[in-house]
Order: sequence, then structure tokens, then C-alpha cells
Amino acid sequence: MCGIAGVLQRGQDAAVDHRLIDAMNAALAHRGPDGEGVLVEPGIALGHRRLAIIDRGGGDQPLFNEDRSVAVVFNGEIYNFRELAAELAQAGHSFATHSDTEVIVHAWEQWGEDCVERLQGMFAFALWDRKAERLFLARDRLGIKPLHYALVPGGPLLFGSELKALVCHPDLPREIEPRAVEDYFAFGYIPDPRTILKHAFKLPPGHTLTVERDDPRLEPKPYWDVNFRPAETDETPAVDALVAQLDDTVRSHLVSEVPLGAFLSGGVDSSAVVAAMSRVSDTPVNTCSIGFEQAEYDESPHSARVAEHFGTHHHTHRVDINDFDLIAHLGTVYDEPFADSSAIPTYRLCEIARKQVTVALSGDGGDELFAGYDWYRGHLRKENLRRRIPTPLRGLGRRALALWPRRRSGGRSERLRTRIDKLLGDTVSSFAYSATMTTGAQRDQLFSDGFRRALGGYRAEQIIHEHAARAGTDDPLALAQYIDTKLYLAGDILTKVDRASMAHSLEVRVPLLDHRFVEWAATLPTRLKINGSSGKYVLKKAAERSVPPSVLYRHKKGFSIPLAEWLQSPLRERLDRLSAPDGILAETGYFRTEAIAELARAHVAGHADHSNLLWALLMFEQSLIELYKRPSVDMTPETLRCAAT
Repeated sequence: MCGIAGVLQRGQDAAVDHRLIDAMNAALAHRGPDGEGVLVEPGIALGHRRLAIIDRGGGDQPLFNEDRSVAVVFNGEIYNFRELAAELAQAGHSFATHSDTEVIVHAWEQWGEDCVERLQGMFAFALWDRKAERLFLARDRLGIKPLHYALVPGGPLLFGSELKALVCHPDLPREIEPRAVEDYFAFGYIPDPRTILKHAFKLPPGHTLTVERDDPRLEPKPYWDVNFRPAETDETPAVDALVAQLDDTVRSHLVSEVPLGAFLSGGVDSSAVVAAMSRVSDTPVNTCSIGFEQAEYDESPHSARVAEHFGTHHHTHRVDINDFDLIAHLGTVYDEPFADSSAIPTYRLCEIARKQVTVALSGDGGDELFAGYDWYRGHLRKENLRRRIPTPLRGLGRRALALWPRRRSGGRSERLRTRIDKLLGDTVSSFAYSATMTTGAQRDQLFSDGFRRALGGYRAEQIIHEHAARAGTDDPLALAQYIDTKLYLAGDILTKVDRASMAHSLEVRVPLLDHRFVEWAATLPTRLKINGSSGKYVLKKAAERSVPPSVLYRHKKGFSIPLAEWLQSPLRERLDRLSAPDGILAETGYFRTEAIAELARAHVAGHADHSNLLWALLMFEQSLIELYKRPSVDMTPETLRCAAT
């Protein structure tokens, strides 16, 4: 696991300032504390920070092919690198290392842009082909590893693992993208390809970007998609196949030359992964978990039960759930607004795990693949009821609903209106209510008139409809899973874990998101995912063969924190500052500060729970503080210094 960065001068061979790539590399030092490497030549610079996992003595980057005409910087793991290396060697390629990175340069020589289709793993890489003067950027299929890029107006193309590397360039405008703000307050994160900055972008999962030095176009190209198209299969064969495929993918994820373990929450997903690790490993598994003093948030007894059952070397550390000191640091970790409050315990879990291991396997992806979220069951119930209401009657109801007068956001009348609207609408619009943390009406009340004009009628829900149009299915559960895989999984879950883990130089692998496993799970019928009131039905049935039933069939708390209580008491002062006329949010001009004040008053008084939106506002403010105080490199000839832009 590593950090990558780079600069490409467009249409010229001008030298890249060495100080810029050094600064970009330094901004990513947390991702790779074991070494750094830089390539600088006319028109191009590549930077790399290394967390050494495989071929620790020979895998330094940038890494080259035989004649040094192809160079690559790479973040991730290629799990089938040995098989690819054997195939490429048979085709005549010579290998100088035993690193998984080297297969990328030879795969490029052999297959060109199609090389990504041969890679099994998590990856983000930048490859420079000197002879063709071509830069090739690629990101893995599910978006496990991040990759950002930006075109400086009148200047070079920048790219890097995190946004903090890009803003090292002094001429990259820090102008906010209004649609990204709308997206953030709808989802709690900013979905790709946007970032909070107008001139910076995320390369979407399953995409590549080929950049010719003399071609001004920047057009990401998809190379993979998942089809959630249920096929009929019986339960027993499905369970057998799940166990076999999970063991296979977990086995491939265990390659490492450094201490390796697993996160263990005591839930279904992490327990299934640890069970598979125990089956395919010759030695006891290292497992890590955190516990809280407050029993209502503490799941450590469940993880301890699973650890004892499998005989793992288990490490549990208790932390204070009232972790207010971390709030200010989150803006630095995530670079842009990120409102998932479970980022706090996730950060602490990674911090603790790094003291025991360098690589940890996670159960992330299980909820999306096997319909574990509560909203899937609610979506199916609404869909079953909706289909019983004749279409003309639903249309008549929606016209009548339009005459319903708007009330205070969060009030009983408005909540009832929302429920009826969800029932009468189409499948995708209905699911959008579940996929967003606010409605368009709530955001209208939050944003100023001027900011709404800047949006030009844009709504974040458009993203959901765009993904739905590409899903290729009208099955309600398959459609919802496809949308969540494209949005929530990539934009929230994987972003949260990548930044939290790499802040501590910890590599996290997600075997449930091996693309072969994902493609298989996407074909399972609804009845094997949701059975009655239970999600993850087939995963639980598979896990029953080795995991105690008491672990599998319990209510899972997840990484929750007492957010509503925090905002009513210990964070009350910060809450009050959000609506201050001289505060940061007021200075942006994006918000109606009186609306923020009303949200805070209602929440503190206990009239409504606005914790998610208030937390999002707090994190937005913190992100702006970090973004505008973060230094860029002054590349004037006289001096090299850091200056806030």
C-alpha cells in the first residue's frame, strides 16, 4: 500500500519543478513511511511513497520495464501477480524483481490499455510510456484505492492518491464546486467524479484515463461494470459455492511479507472472513477490535466470542467513545467534507490495529452484496405495496400531494408528506429517499437564494437516476444494490476505510470485494439475500457451518457514536458557532444562517433529531478550515516556502 503523485506538462517538454513533486510526495508520507522515489524528466514527474508489503527489498518505485521505456507508480495489491508473471515470462518478458508492481509494466507492454482487465486486486496506478509520450491512469473495479487528478488552468495535469497532494500546486484554484456542495448535503460525501474543488476530480472506479501529451482531452473510460441480474439457484448449491469462493478469495488476499491480521467486530461479515482465514491458514489468525466503556455501543464481547471460537490471537483495546479531540483532525484526513460519523471509531480501530499488524483484512462489502442494510428490506416492502396501487391513482395522489402546504423541516407533517411521496413515486425516486440524508426541500431551506441560483436547478438525486439508467435491471433489490455499490460503497465506506487506515500506514484488504466474488454474488436471487426480516440470508447460512449462531442472528450495532447527545451538550458551543454571522459558513454565502440556527434550536430542545445534518455542517466547516489553511508550494526561483492560498 502506498501513495502516488505526479505531474504531466501538457503540449510541451518543460521541466517539472523538482520541489513540486517532492512536496506532493511529502503530503502523502503517511501512506508510505518505508521509502520514497521520484522520477523527474522533461515534461513528466512521478512520485511514490512506499509501504513495503511484497518484495520488501526489491520493489522500490518508480519501477521500470527492461529498457526503462515504461515507468509505473502503484498503490495497492495485485493478488494474481504470480500467475501473471509466469504468463508474461513465457511471452518473453524479463523480471528484475519479485514485486507485484512489476507485472503492471510488462502487462502494459503485452496488452496495452486492456492490461487492467487481467489484474485481480485493488489498485490505483500511473504509468508513463516514454516512447508513446502517453500517461495511463487506472483505478480498480470497485474503487478500493483512490486516485485524483486536476488540470491546472494554463498549466500541467496533476494526479495523486489524495487531494492534499494536488493542492500543493500554487496555481490550482481552490474554487468550490457548487454541485459538490449539493451532493455532499444530500449524501454526506461527494460521489465521484467530483471533488469539493471545481478543477479537481476523482477517477471513477473501474475506469482508466489515457492522456496524450499533445491532446487536451481528459475522458475517463470504463473497463468494468457489475450486473446485478438475479439467476435462479437452489440454496444448498449457493451456500457450497459461497464457502468455496470465499475461501479462494481470502487465500489470495493473504500474501504478505509483513504481519497480517483481520478486523473483527463480531458481526456476520468480519466473522465470515475470519472463519475463512482460519480454514486456509496454517497458523492462528491475528484479530483486532475496539471496545467502548458504554455498553450500548460496545460489541467487543461478541468479537471476543468469535476470536475464542477460532483460536485467534485477539487484541481488544478500549477507547473513549467521547472522542471529541479527533473532530478537528478529520478535515486533514479526508481533505474534503465527509459526514460519516463512524469515521471516528474507524480511525481509532486502524490506529490500534497498526500496533499489531501492517495488513488487515476487513469484511466491508458484505452489506451491499448480500442486502444487509435495513433500507433494503424497507425498500422491498414499499415496492410491493406500490405495485398494488394502480399507476393512474399514484399520479393523482402525487398531484394532490403537490398542493400540500410545506411545513417546518423535520416536523410531523413534513415526515408524513415524505412517506406518502415515497410510496407514490417511482422505484428509483423512492430509493433515493433511502440513499440520501436530506430531501431536496430540506436543502432548499438550508441553502441561500444565491447558492440555489448557482446550482442552476441541479439536484443530487440526478446521480441516482443516472446510475439506475445504467443498471440494466428493473428488479427492485438488484437496482438498489447496484446504486449503492456505485455510490455509498465507493463514496462512503471505502473512502472512510482508506483514509483512516492510511493515516496510520495500515493496509486494509477487502476480500468480499474481489471482483470475481462480486460478479458471482450479483447473480443470487432476492430470496437468498433477504428472507423474512433477515438480510444476508445465504451468507449467514454459509457462516453457520463454522460461526456460532448467536453471533450471526443478533442485532448489530455497527460503529455508532452518540451523535445526537454530543450535539446537545459537549458540542453545543461549536453548534452555536455554525450560524454565527461572522462564522465560516456565513462567509461562504451558501447558507441561510437562520435556517441553521433553527435546526440547532430544534435539536437541542429535543423537538427533532437533526444530528446527521448538523454533523454534516460541522464537518463542512472543518473541511474548509483545513482546505484553506493547507499550504501550497511557492515555486518562485528565490525561495521555497509554504504559504496559505
